[in-house]
Amino acid sequence: MPRAAVSPVARYQTVKEHIRHRIHQGLWKVGDRIPSEHELVSELGLSRMTIHRALRELAAEGLLQRVAGVGTFVAPEKAESSLLQVANLAQEIRARGHRHDSEVLLKIREAASPEVASRMGLEPGESLFHLVCLHREDGVPVQLEDRYVNPALAPNFLEQPFERVQAGEYLLATVPLDELEHLVEAVAASPELAQQLEIATGDPCLVLNRRTWRHGRIVTFVRAIHPGHRYRLGTRFRPNASSTLG
Repeated sequence: MPRAAVSPVARYQTVKEHIRHRIHQGLWKVGDRIPSEHELVSELGLSRMTIHRALRELAAEGLLQRVAGVGTFVAPEKAESSLLQVANLAQEIRARGHRHDSEVLLKIREAASPEVASRMGLEPGESLFHLVCLHREDGVPVQLEDRYVNPALAPNFLEQPFERVQAGEYLLATVPLDELEHLVEAVAASPELAQQLEIATGDPCLVLNRRTWRHGRIVTFVRAIHPGHRYRLGTRFRPNASSTLG
């Protein structure tokens, strides 16, 4: 009986699993340059098109980094943040042994638009604080923080040096929360967002929408926008006896 033909899809998926296996086994470590497309063609006996597709998809998934004219490298593991707590981005970055810096793009007092007022539990036109910060890890943008704060609950908010102090950390210290909401969505990068995050227009972004409350009043609403290939959200917890998992 003749052997069934192997589809091109099966071939490129096999190449992807071959590369993943070498990385997970520690044969190729973060920062290592992997064999070139030509070398993989010779080693695996597959077409250049098949190898190219496998590498392109692994780069899109964040496992590899491709540098034009230089080669393909094993990418650093994506940053990860928990959904069950208010994470401190700067601490997370430093815990990985990397450098955090932030740039304040906007820090003003303004009238609440109808959309933001609804999110903040205020009337349209009411005064609120608006802060926009760009956070970088080793010089690479990993988060655009777009935050609104109720001045009645944090009157000294705009006076803080947010190039050195995390806005979320300051608010937790001065207005301890007693309720938290997290909503996650995926969006495509607009031209402006793409320029800020140094990605291509239309690239996928992961958005964490967070609101915190103190005694029934909303303290802050923040949209933390991350390049999809540089960040992930996740958690691990032990449910109590009354919890159910769906």
